[in-house]
Amino acid sequence: MAVHWHYRLNGGSSMARTKNEVLTIRTTAEVKALLKLAAERERRSAASMIEVLVLDYARSHGLAIPESNPGRTGKGK
Repeated sequence: MAVHWHYRLNGGSSMARTKNEVLTIRTTAEVKALLKLAAERERRSAASMIEVLVLDYARSHGLAIPESNPGRTGKGK
Protein backbone atom coordinates (compact mmCIF):
# COMPACT_ATOMS: atom_id res chain seq x y z
CA MET A 1 0.00 0.00 0.00
CA ALA A 2 1.45 3.36 -1.01
CA VAL A 3 1.24 6.23 1.43
CA HIS A 4 0.79 9.76 0.10
CA TRP A 5 1.47 13.12 1.68
CA HIS A 6 0.75 16.66 0.68
CA TYR A 7 3.15 19.56 0.85
CA ARG A 8 3.29 23.18 -0.17
CA LEU A 9 6.78 24.55 -0.73
CA ASN A 10 7.69 28.05 -1.92
CA GLY A 11 4.06 28.90 -2.53
CA GLY A 12 3.59 25.99 -4.94
CA SER A 13 0.44 23.97 -5.25
CA SER A 14 -0.29 21.04 -2.97
CA MET A 15 0.83 17.80 -4.61
CA ALA A 16 0.53 14.15 -3.58
CA ARG A 17 3.83 12.30 -3.36
CA THR A 18 4.32 8.57 -2.97
CA LYS A 19 6.53 7.71 -0.03
CA ASN A 20 9.08 5.30 -1.40
CA GLU A 21 12.30 6.37 0.33
CA VAL A 22 13.72 5.13 3.63
CA LEU A 23 15.65 7.40 5.97
CA THR A 24 17.63 5.96 8.87
CA ILE A 25 19.40 8.25 11.31
CA ARG A 26 21.63 7.80 14.35
CA THR A 27 21.07 10.39 17.05
CA THR A 28 21.34 11.02 20.77
CA ALA A 29 18.76 9.94 23.31
CA GLU A 30 18.02 13.63 23.96
CA VAL A 31 17.18 14.38 20.32
CA LYS A 32 15.07 11.22 20.09
CA ALA A 33 13.15 12.19 23.23
CA LEU A 34 12.58 15.73 21.92
CA LEU A 35 11.32 14.34 18.59
CA LYS A 36 8.90 12.07 20.47
CA LEU A 37 7.64 14.99 22.59
CA ALA A 38 7.18 17.23 19.55
CA ALA A 39 5.37 14.49 17.64
CA GLU A 40 3.05 13.75 20.57
CA ARG A 41 2.25 17.46 21.00
CA GLU A 42 1.30 17.66 17.30
CA ARG A 43 -0.46 14.27 17.37
CA ARG A 44 1.87 12.98 14.66
CA SER A 45 4.19 10.03 14.18
CA ALA A 46 7.91 10.67 14.49
CA ALA A 47 8.25 10.22 10.70
CA SER A 48 5.51 12.77 10.04
CA MET A 49 7.10 15.20 12.49
CA ILE A 50 10.46 14.92 10.71
CA GLU A 51 8.74 15.67 7.39
CA VAL A 52 7.06 18.76 8.86
CA LEU A 53 10.34 20.00 10.35
CA VAL A 54 12.30 19.50 7.11
CA LEU A 55 9.60 21.08 4.93
CA ASP A 56 9.26 24.05 7.29
CA TYR A 57 13.05 24.52 7.26
CA ALA A 58 13.15 24.32 3.46
CA ARG A 59 10.30 26.82 3.12
CA SER A 60 11.82 29.32 5.55
CA HIS A 61 15.28 29.08 3.91
CA GLY A 62 14.14 29.17 0.28
CA LEU A 63 15.15 25.58 -0.51
CA ALA A 64 13.46 23.66 -3.32
CA ILE A 65 14.22 20.57 -5.38
CA PRO A 66 14.55 21.46 -9.07
CA GLU A 67 11.58 20.27 -11.14
CA SER A 68 13.86 18.22 -13.41
CA ASN A 69 15.23 16.14 -10.49
CA PRO A 70 12.42 15.32 -8.02
CA GLY A 71 13.47 11.68 -7.56
CA ARG A 72 16.31 9.92 -5.83
CA THR A 73 19.54 11.77 -5.21
CA GLY A 74 21.71 8.66 -5.27
CA LYS A 75 22.44 5.60 -3.19
CA GLY A 76 23.01 6.18 0.48
CA LYS A 77 21.94 9.82 0.46
